[in-house]
Amino acid sequence: MKNIFTSVLITFISSGISFVSLAQQIQVKNDSINKKSSLTIHDQDSTKKVFRLKTAYLEMFPEKYPQNIKTGRLATTITLEGSLFVASLVGLNDLWYSKYSRSKFHLFNDSHEWLQMDKIGHAYTASAISSFCYQSFRWSGVKPNTSLIYGCAVGLGYMTTIEVLDGYSSGWGFSVSDMTANIAGTSFFLAQQLLWQHQYMKLKFSYHPSVYAQYRPEALGDNASQRILKDYNGQTYWLSLGSSIFLPKKANFPRWLCISFGYGADAMLGGFSNPEVNEKGTHLPDYERYRQYYLSLDVDFTMIKTKSKFLRMVFMAVNALKVPFPTLEYNSKGQFKFHYLYF
Repeated sequence: MKNIFTSVLITFISSGISFVSLAQQIQVKNDSINKKSSLTIHDQDSTKKVFRLKTAYLEMFPEKYPQNIKTGRLATTITLEGSLFVASLVGLNDLWYSKYSRSKFHLFNDSHEWLQMDKIGHAYTASAISSFCYQSFRWSGVKPNTSLIYGCAVGLGYMTTIEVLDGYSSGWGFSVSDMTANIAGTSFFLAQQLLWQHQYMKLKFSYHPSVYAQYRPEALGDNASQRILKDYNGQTYWLSLGSSIFLPKKANFPRWLCISFGYGADAMLGGFSNPEVNEKGTHLPDYERYRQYYLSLDVDFTMIKTKSKFLRMVFMAVNALKVPFPTLEYNSKGQFKFHYLYF
């Protein structure tokens, strides 16, 4: 056990240091590009677009964070993030790791599991944690670039820690495809902050209870909180694009309104395939697994003007979730469906 957690600690630190180094190199390169672009902004349409988006957001929402480090806030941020790190690992141990014995570190190919719903979940989680940590450091008065580096390092480091723990579990293993998704999610957040200092494209999440968890509660969860995490049939992941990407700056259109593309999967009773019987030996219904693609609208709460600090905090928190809207679905069975209100 000691060797396991030593490896986890080393991995967390090394992944964080590696990401800090990478992010610093990217930032230096980005600063150089920005200086050159500022001289030719009127000659390049693509550059105009990038700067227009960045400027439009900064004009609409002036800087609200402290200009200097607030020692008390920074201590709160570090304490909170550390506490959440420990508490979440304890929760994961209760939900997953405690049910399996420990083993030597090994790899596990799960790239085809759950119709890739878990991979999108990894990208979403890595992006959300990086965003939360970045905002926490900014709230503490840390400079934007420094907050971005450390926020992303914590996000990727945390997800890497989980992968290492998986590598020592007999029920799983270190997944290269999961790690790739973690890097993609963190990079998705990082790239937009470097370009625009705002997330015009957001990864979001929604959930509705499915009928499948009752057949395999051991795998899909035996209560509401477990099913939100484990039942991929009820999960949907979204890419919401802000209207500012498409519309000119002076367009008379709500900039908080987004177009949203979703992905889900249904009728899954197992990871790679549906088993014939569950853990108790009960025969299971024969379901055909299929993918779902969605088109809907959404709300970017960070684009809603408000002078209230409390509301801004609430808006940032709920912005990780997709707002229910009428939704058009197309699935891999070749069917079109319309949902009056989809969660």
